[in-house]
Amino acid sequence: MSIHLPTLNAILNGASGIFLFLGWRAIKRGQRDVHQRFMVAAMISSALFLCSYLTYHITTVGITRYQGEGLLRGVYFFILLTHTPLAAIVVPASLAALWHALHHNFSAHVKITRWLLPVWMYVAVTGVVIYLMLYIF
Repeated sequence: MSIHLPTLNAILNGASGIFLFLGWRAIKRGQRDVHQRFMVAAMISSALFLCSYLTYHITTVGITRYQGEGLLRGVYFFILLTHTPLAAIVVPASLAALWHALHHNFSAHVKITRWLLPVWMYVAVTGVVIYLMLYIF
């Protein structure tokens, strides 16, 4: 059984969004251990996504072209043009947040994650939306 890599990418993006939400909810409830497990899961699912995404685009298709027309085409490109640079920011910012957490520098960790969480959530959700627009609708 093989899975279509774009489908796997969407699943991994969706999973990272769910893990981020659950990790955020856990820390708001004071559940540090639960928060830590969900955030590690978000990092792993995002890393797996990045590997799968790069594998697919480097070895298989190169650039994926959107075939839609009209208003949806404009919506697609707006989402893509906001998603792409924010996704590039998430990688170093999440690694910095992880580094500070592992070194128990929680004040720096919180400073980063206050803006990183909504950006990373946006990237995870719009990644799924991009998949749906390219392959489903």
